[in-house]
Amino acid sequence: MDEIILTKELTKRFRDVLAVNCVSLQVAKGEIFGLLGPNGAGKTTFVRMLCGLLTPSDGTATVVGYDVSSQPEQIKKNIGYMSQRFCLYEDLTVFENLDFFARIYGQDKYEARRRAGEVLEIVQMGEMRDRIAGTLSGGLKQRLSLACALVHGPRLLFLDEPTAGIDPPLRRVFWDYFRELNRQDITILLNTHDMDEAAQCDRLAMLHRGNLVAVGTPKELKRKIARGDWVDVLCSNPSTAHHILAGEEYVLSVEKQDGWLRVAVEEAESAIPRIIAALSKSRVTVDHVRVSEVTLEDVFIGLDKAGGS
Repeated sequence: MDEIILTKELTKRFRDVLAVNCVSLQVAKGEIFGLLGPNGAGKTTFVRMLCGLLTPSDGTATVVGYDVSSQPEQIKKNIGYMSQRFCLYEDLTVFENLDFFARIYGQDKYEARRRAGEVLEIVQMGEMRDRIAGTLSGGLKQRLSLACALVHGPRLLFLDEPTAGIDPPLRRVFWDYFRELNRQDITILLNTHDMDEAAQCDRLAMLHRGNLVAVGTPKELKRKIARGDWVDVLCSNPSTAHHILAGEEYVLSVEKQDGWLRVAVEEAESAIPRIIAALSKSRVTVDHVRVSEVTLEDVFIGLDKAGGS
């Protein structure tokens, strides 16, 4: 893996609080990588260490080839950060905000203006360059925040809940931006607890109470928690059916859920006829059978339970 982020047992303590605990993780160049976890999981602390804003208590990390402890300033020059909250200058125009941030990153007057014009086109705000930032709608402020994070040409972009509070149509627009940036060889690390947003990532890392509990593609994580496919069965005698199916060798687990039996099997297509046959043999009437897709929310809940046990 040609990694742009590499951490080894990265740890952060705040007095008696262990915020991040021995996290070892690789993010490849060109990925859209998601950090998923509830509030308090350690996501923000982890990202702040990666950005060179917090010094680790233990462990090591390199970001865009630089060490987070000894070379934080080099890291900051090569990354972009888009905050969940609008934190730009509301009394400056759209263009003035971009020009200011470009100059902060060391671009001369002409390069700063050129890049400001480029990123305004990327976020489709070219006609709004002279608008005062404080008068923009919430969605336009988010677009401006993204533009400011991109104006210095970063190799790695950190997104902190980038579409929080944005309506679904605009969310799709933002993801079009992110994918276009990714096609331009910008690696994206996304910090989120939104399941729909997490599903858009190439890979995900799930954090729970500062611990890394799972890493993989959305599909891999779904199969990890379900251990296969889920078959939902509605039948005449759920208690008897539960007992019967729990004893079948091809059944991984059986749970009662809202009047249905949720049966975990390795592969649904071959298991369904066997489920129906086993229940019919014991005179349990099967009213309905369906294959239920495992969602990232199911994964999140399952891993959260496992982490809390």
